[in-house]
Amino acid sequence: MRRSASFLLLLLPLFAFSQKFHDLAFPVDYVPFAKDTLTVLSWNVEHFVDGYDNPYIRNRMEDQPDADKVQKKVDFLADVIQKSGADVVVLQEFESQSFAFNIIQQKMAADGFRYVAGSESPDWYMNVVILSKLPIGMVYSYGNVYTEVPGFTDSLGRQETQRHINTRMCTAEIWVNPSYSFMLTGVHLKAGRYERDTAMRLGQIDLLLSQNNRFLKEDKKTRLMLAGDCNMVPGSPEMARMTEKGKPGFIDPLAADTLVYSHPAEKPQRRLDHIFMNKSMQKSLVPGSVHPFQPYSGEMMRTESDHLPMRAKFIVR
Repeated sequence: MRRSASFLLLLLPLFAFSQKFHDLAFPVDYVPFAKDTLTVLSWNVEHFVDGYDNPYIRNRMEDQPDADKVQKKVDFLADVIQKSGADVVVLQEFESQSFAFNIIQQKMAADGFRYVAGSESPDWYMNVVILSKLPIGMVYSYGNVYTEVPGFTDSLGRQETQRHINTRMCTAEIWVNPSYSFMLTGVHLKAGRYERDTAMRLGQIDLLLSQNNRFLKEDKKTRLMLAGDCNMVPGSPEMARMTEKGKPGFIDPLAADTLVYSHPAEKPQRRLDHIFMNKSMQKSLVPGSVHPFQPYSGEMMRTESDHLPMRAKFIVR
C-alpha cells in the first residue's frame, strides 16, 4: 500500500503536466530535463545565411553567399552556444529553420540540441529561429497579422498598417519538465531611430502584449518570456509600453542597471537586446544572471555579429 501511494505521488506532476497541455504528446523517447537550471541565450547573428541561393529571395548577400565566411560563422556560432551552456537559443537575422536544423545535426546534437521552431518570411532572409534541447509545443507566428503604425496615415488619410516585418516574431511553448513550462517569444523588432520606426515598433509591441494576454487568460500562472533584438533602448516610449503596469506585466530585469550594453559588439554603447519576463517567470530567475555573454574579445565577437548575445538562467527543479 505504501509503495502504491509513493508511485502515485511520483505520477502527479506528470499528470498535471499532461492535463495542462491537453492532448499534446511527448516524444516517445522524451526524458525529463535533469538539470536544476535552464539557460536561455538570445543573439542577433547579423545576416546569417547558408551557402545556397534561395531562388525566391532577391538579395545579393543571400544570392551569392561567401562559402568560407558561412562556414566560419557556423563554427563560431556553435562554439559560442556551447560555451554559454544554453539549453534554448533565440536567433535573429537567421535565414531558415532548415539551416538551423542542419547546424544542429552537424555541430550541436552531441550537446543535446534537437528541436527547431520559427517563423519565416516568404520574400526575405532575416528571420527568428529558436533552437532547443527541450521539446517544443505549439508555435504561434505573426506574419499574417497587420499591426498599426500609430500616428501615420496613408495618402487617403487612412490609418497606416503593415505586416511585412511581423514575420520576425514568433512564440513557442517550451516543455522543460513535468512541472515547468513557459511561453517564449523571440523577436527582431523594426530597426531605425526615425519617428516612423518607433511607431512601427509600438504597433508590433501592442500585438505581442495582446497575444501574451491571451496566454494568461488560458492560465493566469503561465510563465512568459520575450527575448531578442528589440531595437529599443531603456527610457524609450517602446520600453515604457513593453513594461507598462497591468497584464501581461513584462519586467526588464536590467531596469536598474542602465550601463549594461550589447551593441555594437566591439565597443558596446547601447542595449538594444533584451530579455523580458512576467512575474511568474521572474520567480525562477537566477538573480544577476541576465547579462551580455562575451566569451571572446569584442573584436572577435564582431566577426560574427554587431550584437553581443544576452543570456539568462532560471531555476527549474
